[in-house]
Amino acid sequence: MTKPNILILMVDQLNGTLFPDGPADWLHAPNLKKLAAKSTRFRNAYTASPLCAPGRAAFMSGQLPSATGVYDNAAEFCSSIPTYAHHLRRAGYQTCLSGKMHFVGPDQLHGFEERLTTDIYPADFGWTPDYRKPGERIDWWYHNMGSVTGAGVAEISNQMEYDDEVAFNATRKLYDLSRGADDRPWCLTVSFTHPHDPYVARRKYWDLYNNCAHLEPQVPAIPYEEQDNHSRRIFDANDWRSFDITREDIRRSRQAYFANISYLDDKIGEILQTLEDTRQEAIILFVSDHGDMLGERGLWFKMSFYEGSSRVPLMISAPAMEPGLQTTAVSNIDVCPTLCDLAGVSMEEVMEWTTGVSLVPMGQGKERTEPVAIEYAAEASYAPMVSLRYGQWKYNRCTLDPDQLFDLEADPHELTNLAEAPEHQGTLQSLRAKAEARWDLAAFDADVRKSQARRWVVCEALRQGGYYPWDYQPLRDASEQYMRNHMDLNVLEESKRFPRGE
Repeated sequence: MTKPNILILMVDQLNGTLFPDGPADWLHAPNLKKLAAKSTRFRNAYTASPLCAPGRAAFMSGQLPSATGVYDNAAEFCSSIPTYAHHLRRAGYQTCLSGKMHFVGPDQLHGFEERLTTDIYPADFGWTPDYRKPGERIDWWYHNMGSVTGAGVAEISNQMEYDDEVAFNATRKLYDLSRGADDRPWCLTVSFTHPHDPYVARRKYWDLYNNCAHLEPQVPAIPYEEQDNHSRRIFDANDWRSFDITREDIRRSRQAYFANISYLDDKIGEILQTLEDTRQEAIILFVSDHGDMLGERGLWFKMSFYEGSSRVPLMISAPAMEPGLQTTAVSNIDVCPTLCDLAGVSMEEVMEWTTGVSLVPMGQGKERTEPVAIEYAAEASYAPMVSLRYGQWKYNRCTLDPDQLFDLEADPHELTNLAEAPEHQGTLQSLRAKAEARWDLAAFDADVRKSQARRWVVCEALRQGGYYPWDYQPLRDASEQYMRNHMDLNVLEESKRFPRGE
């Protein structure tokens, strides 16, 4: 049986609440709406960790950060952990990545046979947080609110330059795949860095949202003193006292963010059109690594278990899955086993250590009852935090903080903590027991501290004397491009044309 081609479209920091059933009606995203119409759509999909590197390592491996050791944006993704790229490649797929995956460490492939671009973020340990110094801001890489006060229009930026390159390389690769030089099935992952801040957009997309009705948060800023403990830690990590955030700053930031969704939609449209023009068929999966609070409650960016930060869009277009809306909670750690299931590739040898489960049965009408787990152990935390989404409930736990319990059906904005409500003690105790059965928080904390301490030593050592970076260097042999004298021109022209004879 021929194995299906797979196209994975990943974006960065896209708030899942904007995808209640595909893109919200008011978003200018015609290509994503077209994809949604033929996809199984997961309304309540969550990241395994609301930060780039931990969320991505979990998405690729099907394991939580406590299992991968990728606790933060400078934690090494161990080469011995299988990813969907390893599983598929082992089964005969050609695997390729165009764009961001924020791998930290000397292995910059993790199962991909080919990478078409470098990454946009550093691959070393320089962004390591330090639980030994709670409250310390590492100013040269921590987020600050300058992304909000600096929001506006630009025709080029660091991130636009990157995503333009990602899309160009992806379409070029699809043309190359269509030529049939390699008869293996393929898995192409295209991973953009937008709509991640800074909130800067091109004018053509910015103008789509002039006078948009959604430029202000639904939940206004909550005073610092009234925020929960972790939200206060996020405010401090973001250096909020150094910035005066105005209503106009908020509106401009959100307008740029929405504009960049439309920018991405154009890029994704180019890729999907190329797939169609080259008469190739593929399973298509669309997902984000985590969300963005976008000013809700006064919070920005990610690092939080609140819905804007932890909920992500997830859509899968596959013949084995019926198009339609699924409302049961799922996780991005389910992507790896889902892809393997769709490709007919066994993960049996490692399923004992894999937390994610295949979503294919849900696309065939079957129920799912497993709770969804989320972890966070990076900047703005002083000890690991864990969360369970189970039915209508979200339960958050940290040894430093009071428990949180939210009824997301009755309270979608998570404004009322029910953890001390007498009538909900049964639910609280049940979810607490599930959390205690899953996590040993003291051991988790010890593992994070050991990892951080080791990385601080290694990072400082490697900065002394000669420095060899781990950043991925794309390999391009110009002597094998276009026409060279060791090639037969007639063969070259024929082999590089698709379709032939038209």
